Amino acid sequence: MGASGWDYVTTYEGDVQASLDALHARVFVEEFGETGDYPDLAALWADGEFMGTGGTHTILDVPVATTGSGGEAEGTLRPLSPERLLHHFGDRRPTVGLFEELVAAAGRAMSHEEYEQSLLGEDFPHWGGLYVLLYGEDGPGADGSEPTHVGFLGCSGD
Repeated sequence: MGASGWDYVTTYEGDVQASLDALHARVFVEEFGETGDYPDLAALWADGEFMGTGGTHTILDVPVATTGSGGEAEGTLRPLSPERLLHHFGDRRPTVGLFEELVAAAGRAMSHEEYEQSLLGEDFPHWGGLYVLLYGEDGPGADGSEPTHVGFLGCSGD
């Protein structure tokens, strides 16, 4: 079947792992809430046969957000490095709108080279990804002093 790329933007919940946990809860309901195949996320993750052979092809395949830029372990998300943040966004405090714009532009890339140089072309850990703290354009945090959202992007599934 092959791996699948994914991206999400979610509200910043005070730290990245808490934000990821809230996103996991939302995506679990979207993906499995109607089927009743799994009573909760822990039961999904405990299904080694399913998770080990195919996965969900969503962020549910990645349980841990690391805080250091080295987190190359499978099943982790790591922050986009400061250098790559400046390369893609031209700013250390990108907005939700700019993140979404760069993801959409990568999806429209006309060549493999163009895609590889885009935000989605970043090197992800196997069954993992990257995250970017995003800053508000309006409302609380609009002064850019505190993150308001987190952008997650990655690749998982077999």
